[in-house]
Amino acid sequence: MKSQSIVLLFLVSLLTFSCTDNVSDLGIKIQPSSDNITVGTDTFHVVTENVFIDSIFAKQDSFLLGTFYDTKYGSTQADILAQVNCPVNYQYPPGSVVDSVLAVLTYKSWFGDSYSPMNVRIYQMDKQTFDYPKLYASNLNPSDYTTYPEPIGHKIFTAKDASGLRSDTTTILIKLSDKFRNWFVNAQSDNVINVASNTYSSESNFTNFFKGIYITTDFGVATMLNVRQVDMELYYHYNHTVKSSSGVDSLVTSSYVIPFPANSEVRQVNRFLHPENAAIKLKLAQNEAVNYISSPAGIQTRVTVPLKRIKQRMDSLISGKKQTLNSAVLRVDATEIDSSKLAEPIVNYMLLIKESKIEDFFNKNELPDATYAILGQFSQSQNTSTLLYEYHYSFDIATMIANELKLNPNPDSDLKLRLVPVQVTTTTSTSSSGATTTSITAVKQQTGMSAITILSGKDVTTPMRIKMIYSGF
Repeated sequence: MKSQSIVLLFLVSLLTFSCTDNVSDLGIKIQPSSDNITVGTDTFHVVTENVFIDSIFAKQDSFLLGTFYDTKYGSTQADILAQVNCPVNYQYPPGSVVDSVLAVLTYKSWFGDSYSPMNVRIYQMDKQTFDYPKLYASNLNPSDYTTYPEPIGHKIFTAKDASGLRSDTTTILIKLSDKFRNWFVNAQSDNVINVASNTYSSESNFTNFFKGIYITTDFGVATMLNVRQVDMELYYHYNHTVKSSSGVDSLVTSSYVIPFPANSEVRQVNRFLHPENAAIKLKLAQNEAVNYISSPAGIQTRVTVPLKRIKQRMDSLISGKKQTLNSAVLRVDATEIDSSKLAEPIVNYMLLIKESKIEDFFNKNELPDATYAILGQFSQSQNTSTLLYEYHYSFDIATMIANELKLNPNPDSDLKLRLVPVQVTTTTSTSSSGATTTSITAVKQQTGMSAITILSGKDVTTPMRIKMIYSGF
């Protein structure tokens, strides 16, 4: 009985050794005689590099305005060029007198120093306007749209109302010049509105007459407004007589305000500039262990996947069999995560996309597709060994690689991908059983301030890499 136990123990030990021998990241082979399946695991390192973006194309529902300086990423400057809509076929009563025209900026939040003063200047777009169906680059030249003769309005203020005098603490009213006011309504010296004008007969007539406004700032480097609405408002009054119940005529003055909103029916463009990009590019290149991502229109990271080497490795381990790529996880580890030192918000969503597909994806408002565009979210997990939290984005690119190998079974070049910061819109629906489902309805390039530092393919301890599992039968 004792000898049988010894034999049994020996067999178990031998089986255990057989299962664990040759286990590594490269080339695990399991070949059960019953089904003759071969399973392999591999780790492939990737090549990464910073890519500085001059511009993006985006249709936005909110806009940045201001200048913010970051010691790592340099300065970001944001201006707004906007058409405004008109009240089509609106008729002013005879004898109407224009009192004033205001530009109204409503912001839902701000980024940076709440009490840093900023001076907003508004210029008339007097040279040309936008073609509504067309997308415009975020680095367009305002000189193509305005002659800059003089600002039609300006105002100095702080994002947070320190004076306590503003009734709406997130709305700025900027009175436009009397000269512009009179021109805008074709008024004479007595400010009487030209009621015979056909300016409002159609949107195209109006935009031909008034091409829009250019809103910029000329000092302050510590505050960025997140503007959710731009409007112009025209205030006017007229006198008329009202007959009382006793039959006596009385002179009454009625006052009105007419809105001219920069809404979705007309085009607005957010202009972004990074004037110190040349110096920042040299500075960030000094640390090869990390790569950088920032928005808006700032820095992205190129990831080069060794597609040819992957195919060769799979062929060497699984020859003469049907190959299946079970998983290929690219983990992007974030570093320098210290909320007390971060100047900009962390990138929440990241899109890993084929470089050749970037323009079409965003211009055509496409959604993530596992064959060429995969969405990842900023996540954290606890390391069981160190008990420290690690921050990362994770992308399973198995379908993408499989699709590339299907299109080209013998690749002679690598697969170039790009990490792009994005903003995601979702909707939640509830079924009749009460189950809720969240669906992605839009993915756009991030136009808000955000940034992240990630470990590169050259990091010594945790380089960016792909962990793959594949099989053949």
